[in-house]
Parts: sequence; structure tokens; C-alpha cells
Amino acid sequence: MKRRAFLERIGSILAILGLTEAEWLTLGNRYYQALAAPNSRKLALLVGINQYPQSPPLAGCLTDVELQRELLIHRFGFANSDILTLTEEQASREFIEAAILDHLVNQAKADDVVICHFSGYGSRVKMGTFPETVQNALIPVDENTQNGIFVNYLLEETLLLLLRSLPTDRVTAVLDTSYYAKSTLQPSSLRFRARPEPSTAKLALKELELLKYLQGQKSTVNNAIVFKGTSQPDQPVGEMLFSGFSAGLFTYALTQYLWETTSAATIQIFLTQVSTSMYKLGSEQQPGLLTEKKNPQSALIIDHLPLDSSNAEGVVIAKDEDSKIAQLWLGGLPPHVLEYYGVNSRLTLPTGEQLILKSRTGLTAKAQISNQDLSKSLQVGVLLQEAVRVLPPNINLTVALDSGLERIERVDATSAFAAINRMVNITSSEQYTDYVFGKLQNIPSRYGLFSPGGELILNTSGEVGEAVKIAVQRLTPKFSTLLAAKLWRLTENAGSSRLAVKVTLEIISKISPRVVMQRHTWRSLSGETTTNKAFTAPGTVIPTVPVGSRMQYRVENLSDRPIYLMLMGLNNTRSSIAFYPWQISPEADVSDTKPHLQEIVIPPGQTLKFPQNDATFGWLLPIRSLFCEHQLILATSPFTQTLKALGTARYPTADQQPISPLVNALEVAQALLQDLDHASHDQAEINKTATDSYVLNVNNWASLNFSFQVV
Repeated sequence: MKRRAFLERIGSILAILGLTEAEWLTLGNRYYQALAAPNSRKLALLVGINQYPQSPPLAGCLTDVELQRELLIHRFGFANSDILTLTEEQASREFIEAAILDHLVNQAKADDVVICHFSGYGSRVKMGTFPETVQNALIPVDENTQNGIFVNYLLEETLLLLLRSLPTDRVTAVLDTSYYAKSTLQPSSLRFRARPEPSTAKLALKELELLKYLQGQKSTVNNAIVFKGTSQPDQPVGEMLFSGFSAGLFTYALTQYLWETTSAATIQIFLTQVSTSMYKLGSEQQPGLLTEKKNPQSALIIDHLPLDSSNAEGVVIAKDEDSKIAQLWLGGLPPHVLEYYGVNSRLTLPTGEQLILKSRTGLTAKAQISNQDLSKSLQVGVLLQEAVRVLPPNINLTVALDSGLERIERVDATSAFAAINRMVNITSSEQYTDYVFGKLQNIPSRYGLFSPGGELILNTSGEVGEAVKIAVQRLTPKFSTLLAAKLWRLTENAGSSRLAVKVTLEIISKISPRVVMQRHTWRSLSGETTTNKAFTAPGTVIPTVPVGSRMQYRVENLSDRPIYLMLMGLNNTRSSIAFYPWQISPEADVSDTKPHLQEIVIPPGQTLKFPQNDATFGWLLPIRSLFCEHQLILATSPFTQTLKALGTARYPTADQQPISPLVNALEVAQALLQDLDHASHDQAEINKTATDSYVLNVNNWASLNFSFQVV
């Protein structure tokens, strides 16, 4: 579009918004470059604000924009010129709305793909109408008027009306913000993206006028979908400090999943996996979905987002031929894995050649190019898939001391934690952390352990008047279990594994048997027509199972090699469980009927159901509500060390249950990593990697997460 035609068409819009031509043109030449492609089929507007003049600064919103931008370009095939970003001082209410109207509404055509993203504060605002109402609103950078009587917010309803007026059904918005600010918060290491509702100020008149104008238009309503950071109205959306960068939990989990997923994934599975990812980072946020489309959860992601055929963990974003160094973007690695992704990890090019990781800063890394020919032929933008994961040998639990603790309490806590320093690293709540040690708000003289999101870990609060050192000593066994869970979560690789398996979790019942969820390794099953599944209750994204149900896993070995299995898990009380493969040897004497632990092996092309024996099928869930997280790990070599660790803790008796409490969780988790490392070292070339690290090859293991709510 020519500059003159653009100015003529946007004139009426500027008048409604109260903008002058000169103010709009401060966006600069970037905007006109975005208009240079008249036949564009994919348009995006990305908005992120960290620095607010009148509110505490945020830290992850610009990273969110970068996460989305890299995803759109390298995974969705967006042209750089079709992505318009508004950040910091550019992200005023008037500029955001004008950009939506002209860059999206006025340019989009039928069947075009449109993405709109906002990261920043949200709030509730009085409409100044009679009778007075309160609505959800996004907070732009120019949040308040100078006289303080009005606030210059962008209503969520205004945004939705603008997006629903687009002449295409392939419209998706991502809102990584929230609207209700909690008056009191438990100890937390997150920043929350919600501001208190203004006590007296009302919505700016210009925004009311635009809303009234849009409500009066008879525009075609499309089936736009909006992914929201939370489905709970009163739950704040958080951002976390990772190693070297901050990001919104929702945006990071969302973009990471979309890097690795396949086109066969449904929106329901998408939401479930994003929610599970945030839970593992310490937040109970459950993402929300807003749309007028019928049964949106069953729709495929590709119906709205143009996923390319090749999924990936990273992409080449720059290279230096002289030094044989390539710069990588690793947005496709699970967030909890990226924290410990070590030197000498390897990523594979489509040609089969590998790049070797040499250093990492945040989401970017430098990798060695193996030879001079590859250095010349390697192209920026080529996708990378994980080949070898290297994890450090000494991984500890990171616990922050809440800033609300008094000085003497912090001194005593630091001293007490020093006694278990081989298991726990102490940090401040301003840094990356797994958990927070602090005081309960309602009873300040009681100490407990909190998730980064501020939720009290069940059964971790002590008695009134308990000394700090006693509290740390009391929690030490819990720290051991939590560190174990951290270790087995680091094995997760559903997206990158090349070990072909499919696993189904099902309820066993003669009356109403059903599949709860199904997972498979995406990369090795690219030709499969079946999709991952999950059964969820209305209004939730986490699969639900009735209390007292009898459950069973069904594992299909679709590879050409025998595979071995192990299962470990954690519930919301942070108690651990494991699958104990008890067997009675058929060669044993009649008098010797004590069971022993035996490897579970699944031959190529075969299916195994477990737990299962002659007398019992499956295992019985408890009769109380519980959140369960299981990690099912499969490998091409036996779990020799893992079974040995399991056997040392529980003397086998005839009444042992197949899924039972795990009392030496840390020892078992460390043995698990040793077994996976051994499976990978069957390949000679991997032996050249650092021997003091855990080295895991994607050809030799698969680790799938099953999280569900017992209700």
C-alpha cells in the first residue's frame, strides 16, 4: 500500500482515537515496511511492556514478544515484514488500537492467519456509565491521564470486537495478563501481571467512544479464539526469572509446546500440556480459552495456527564461518530442561549433521560447526532437533528465602540450610528458584515451603512458635523428595525422543471404562494418524479421574528394539510413588514365595498393560481428592541400578502393591539417570562427551508425563 493511500484510509480511525498524523507516524519506517507486501497471508501484532511510568516494572514482557516472534518466523513461516511489534513507549492505547485496525483489520483477507499478542499489566476499571459497571482491561504504557481522574486503559471487550471484525476465521489472540490483583500474597518468587482496580479513576472517554462505535457496527463475527493466561478470574498471571532472562510462564510454556508439537495436536491437548508445564515450574495457573466457536477443544491447532511439518527444539539465527560457530535459539526446549542443558549437548540438522553446544546465555547458545564444508553450507533459519542431552552431575534444589523474613530469621535459615548444602542451594526470591521458604501470612510465626507461584506445599507448615532451624530440619526429607522429582522431570523428551512408543492411561471398569489420556513420542510417530488425547471435566484443562477408580497403563512398543520401563510420580502433598515390578519366580521352591523386583521388558511390536498380575489388574486410586503427576520412562537398556535402589529400600513381602510410596526417592532418581546414561553410552561416539555428566541420547530413551486430578 502506498503511503498516501494509507494515510487517507486511516484518517477516520485516527480521529476516533484522538491521534494526530504526526503522532501515528512516530512508529517510523518499520510500519511502512510491514505494508509493503500486498499479498501477505500471515499478519501479527505483538505488544509487550516492561517499563510502566506509574506502576512497578515488569521483566518478562519483551522476552515474550521475542519468544513469539522467533516462533512465528521459524515455525509458522511468517515474513519478518508482516510482524508489527509495539514495545515500551510505543505501546500506548492509541497506537495499539490503530495498529490493530490498520495492520490487521484493514489488511486481512479471507483465510488469512492473524496473531495478536499482549504481555503486560491488566486490571479492572469502572466504565463511568449508569448503572456503573466494571470491566477487564489491558494497561498500555500511558496508563493514567495527568489529572488522575481517568485511566487510559484498553478494554478487553474493545480488543475482542476489533479481532472479531476481521474477515477471516483464523484469528488467534494470546493475552499474557490478568485482571485481579490479590491484596495479600503468600511468599512467592514470581512477578504478577495485575494491578489493583483504580479506586476513583474511570475509563477515558475516548475508549468509551471507540467501544460504543464498535458496538454499533454490524461487522461479520468470525470464530476468533483467545488464549488467556488463566481461566480463573481471581488468579494472577505470573512471570519468572530463569537463568539469564525473565518471561511470562504462559507465553514460554505456550511457545515451547508449539515448537515441538505436531499438526495432529488438538487445542485441548495443547492447553493441558501448557498447564502441566506451568505446574512443573511452580504455578497453578490453568490457561483459559475464550471463543464463540462450538467445541473448540476438539479442533486441531493447525486449524488456527499454520504449523510447519518439521517440529524442532531450536533454530540457527546467525553463524560465523571463520570461527565455525553458529548462534542458536533454543525456544523449543522445555523450560525446566533448558535450565540445565549442558555443554556438549548436540542438535541435529535436517541433513543429519550435528552441532555441538559450547555455551548458553538464556535462550541463545553458541554451537560448534563440525567441519568447514558445513560451515559454508549452513543456512540461517534451519531448524534443529535434539540429538544428545547432557545434564550436569550435581544438580541441587534451589530454595529462596522469602524477602519477608527478618534478618535474624534469614541468618538462622542460611545456617540451617548449610547443613544440607549438597542437596539445596539458597538464593534470593529475585532469582530463579524451585521453592520459597517463608512464613504463612495468616499466622506469621509458622514456617512453610511455597511454590514459586505462592501456593503453600501441603503438609509443610509447622507448629506455631517453631524455630527456623527446626523448620528446616523438619523439611529436609521433603527436600530430598522434591530434588528427586526435579531430576526425573529433566528426562522429559516426548517431543524429541526417537524411540517409538505410545502410552494410554485408562480407567478399568466393566460399566464405564474409558481412556483418560494418551501420549506418544511425536518425532518417531510422525506418520501416525492418532493424536494425543485427554479427558477433562468442563471448565478444566487438567484431565480428571473419579476417586476410587482402578487405573492401568497400556504401553505399545512401536520400535524395532525391546524396551524397558519405569514409573515414578509425585502428588500435591509432594509425596513420591513408584512402580514396583514385583514378581514371583516360576523356578522358585514352593516354600520360597517371596516376590522380587524384575525388569519389565516389552518386545518390538508388542503391547504391555501394567500394573497387572494373575490376581489384580491396575491399581486403585485413593478415595480423596489429589493431584497426581507420573513420569513414565522407557529405555533400550535395563534399569539395573534403578531396580537395585528400589529393592534396598523396601524388603519384599507377599502383600506388596505394584504402585507404592517411594521412601528413597533421591537415590532412585539418581540411579535412573545412571541407567539412561548407560543406555546412551552403547553408542561409541557418545563416549567422547564429558564423562562426569549424564549423557542421554534421544534414540535410547523416552520420558512421558501424565498429570491428572483425582476428584
